[in-house]
Amino acid sequence: DILAALRDHQVVVVAGETGSGKTTQLPKLCLELGLGRRGLVGHTQPRRLAARSVATRLAEEMQVPLGEQVGYQVRFTDQTAEATRVKLMTDGILLAETRNDPDLSRYEAIIIDEAHERSLNIDFLLGYLKRLLSRRPDLKVIITSATIDVERFAAHFAIEDADGKTRPAPVVEVSGRAHPVEVRYRPLIRDEEDEEDRTLQEGILHAVEEIETIEREKRWFHGPRDILVVLPGEREIRETADTLRRADLRDTEILPLYARLSNAEQNRVFAPHKGRRIVLSTNVAETSLTVPGIRYVIDPGLVRISRYSYRAKIQRLPVEPISQASANQRKGRCGRIAEGVCIRLYDEEDFLGRPEFTDPEIRRTNLASVILSMLSLRLGDISDFPFVDPPD
Repeated sequence: DILAALRDHQVVVVAGETGSGKTTQLPKLCLELGLGRRGLVGHTQPRRLAARSVATRLAEEMQVPLGEQVGYQVRFTDQTAEATRVKLMTDGILLAETRNDPDLSRYEAIIIDEAHERSLNIDFLLGYLKRLLSRRPDLKVIITSATIDVERFAAHFAIEDADGKTRPAPVVEVSGRAHPVEVRYRPLIRDEEDEEDRTLQEGILHAVEEIETIEREKRWFHGPRDILVVLPGEREIRETADTLRRADLRDTEILPLYARLSNAEQNRVFAPHKGRRIVLSTNVAETSLTVPGIRYVIDPGLVRISRYSYRAKIQRLPVEPISQASANQRKGRCGRIAEGVCIRLYDEEDFLGRPEFTDPEIRRTNLASVILSMLSLRLGDISDFPFVDPPD
């Protein structure tokens, strides 16, 4: 279905659950269609860590050395060669290329991955590509994402056909998870026995103990046993790692994962291992990276997100509750290889009261910086730019 849609249309929207293989299979499908001969297949990721690990994985699957047919470029590192056919990069790198090459003539196909992140760079790219399509009828564009409201993207790239009707871009749905996931709500609010509310670290430790009980009850002693804990930032990861190490859990390795770690440290997450692993990650593991072997997810339901405060006139980084879409993303991280359990450290009422999607960055950033970025990228007047969600 994807090949047929790509052959017949200039833009295709691929929506599917995290871990359905969109990120690794789509570039291979482009090559199968014969794209990548005259120009590159460009593939953007919102994070440097993801761009690098996806390139490594793709090179493995295609059995080619990294930096040859499959290469990547992130800030300060360029691992591409003359022979490169698939190039992974961050959104910012592709945007910067539009300055010197406004028609993106080096590319035959462009895949915008993780479009639901809706960072400013992604919104700029979506608007830029919408304008570029008429100038480059030979360019193929694939927009992929996990939990986007697909209709909005399809409508954004709607095309007028010969008889003057506007048709939205075709949408292909890909299913991801094959196994059921049980959700348990364990809010940190105290019960009768506790004097005060549990701290986040105590809540996580309790959840780990509960997982051990679940394993004994369900007799899940075979297959994947790792736990993923998604935390707002580096400080929380360090504190939780200390708490879990002091608890002296049997046969358990504790692995932090965040952008500032060295490459070697980050790659440990993908290495095979014995015993149980508890991966403490920022929300990079929510969509951008698929950590193998995860059977359980502990979700405190928090994220650190940048917001402009127009009263204080500063851009802040508060920790706030995640949206329902993000919570479902996190849940989808287990149940990929076997049935799993997701423990949420908040109650169901709280979950149902949360917004459905995370606000796009353009709705929570200082517009002065947006206008300056647009001038610097030569994207023209902000009032004419085809944004998916124009700011008011």
